[in-house]
Amino acid sequence: MSYRLAASDLDGTIVRSDGTFSARTIAAVARVEQAGATFVVVTGRPVRWMRSVAVDLAHHGLAVCANGAVLYDLHAEQVVASSLMSSSAAREVADTLRQALPGIAFAVEHLHEGFAHEPAYRPRWDSTDPRTQGHIDELLTRDCVKLLARHEEIRSDELLAAARRAVGDAAELTHSSDDGLLEISAAGVSKASGLASVAERYGVFPDEVVAFGDMPNDLPMLTWAGLGVAVANAHSEVLAVADEVTASNDEDGVAQVIERLF
Repeated sequence: MSYRLAASDLDGTIVRSDGTFSARTIAAVARVEQAGATFVVVTGRPVRWMRSVAVDLAHHGLAVCANGAVLYDLHAEQVVASSLMSSSAAREVADTLRQALPGIAFAVEHLHEGFAHEPAYRPRWDSTDPRTQGHIDELLTRDCVKLLARHEEIRSDELLAAARRAVGDAAELTHSSDDGLLEISAAGVSKASGLASVAERYGVFPDEVVAFGDMPNDLPMLTWAGLGVAVANAHSEVLAVADEVTASNDEDGVAQVIERLF
């Protein structure tokens, strides 16, 4: 099979546990483009965290950010397209989850204004980034990239199941960690939808795509792609649906497959 597009999640998949890209991985990304194919980063990370990725990958490829909500050009370091969640839909989801899961707290990621959160929401990352605080209703004055929900006493798998029962198909809910954090996008927006939009731009069919991932937010992408590959350290649900399992992120599992296919 000839693949024309390679897509990979970042954290836990192509990024090592120490937060860096190996020289082998950087060379593998360049190898995809040298073969005349397209490389796409597909991540839950916001756009504001992509500049360092662009530099580390020598400005090769595109990035689907925020679990499918934003398409970002790593060559030019600019937003190409976005699929935002309306402020009214986000408020409705927040209200529903607040009633169903007492103790839950919210944050929001905006396309240009960045990150804001409720006082009860305890961020785990970007501790030095500028941010504002307030009740979620005050923070949702405009459409957003994604809504974040955290519960300090419920693990992510259990929290996701409960949230999906409460919200239904009003939004896309997923998670990429095990510390009680949910990532919520507009209905129909996922890593699969973001990757599909890139494939359409290049005239690439799903069976010409190989995708790599490790967490539940990667599941839509892995099942959409012609070849879905899990790294060995992946979540059990990802390992269960993957077409292939490669070595772990710390063993350059993604690079090993790229070197074989391209």
